Amino acid sequence: MPPKTLAIGDTVSWNSEAGYVSGQIRKIHTEPFLVNGYQHHASPENPQYEIKSLKTDHIAFHKGAALTLIS
Repeated sequence: MPPKTLAIGDTVSWNSEAGYVSGQIRKIHTEPFLVNGYQHHASPENPQYEIKSLKTDHIAFHKGAALTLIS
């Protein structure tokens, strides 16, 4: 299965501890990065997406496999 093509501005959903959440992609990380002391692993082949929740404004970081594009 080919990797998903997601872009900045896309609206996506993911399953969280609180149930399904939706948000908008704000940034695509293609190299490892730190957030609040936590190392996130990202690469051009397996990027991490920075997503702002539409409901709470919380910022989440997920790989493409965890995201579903909302049309």
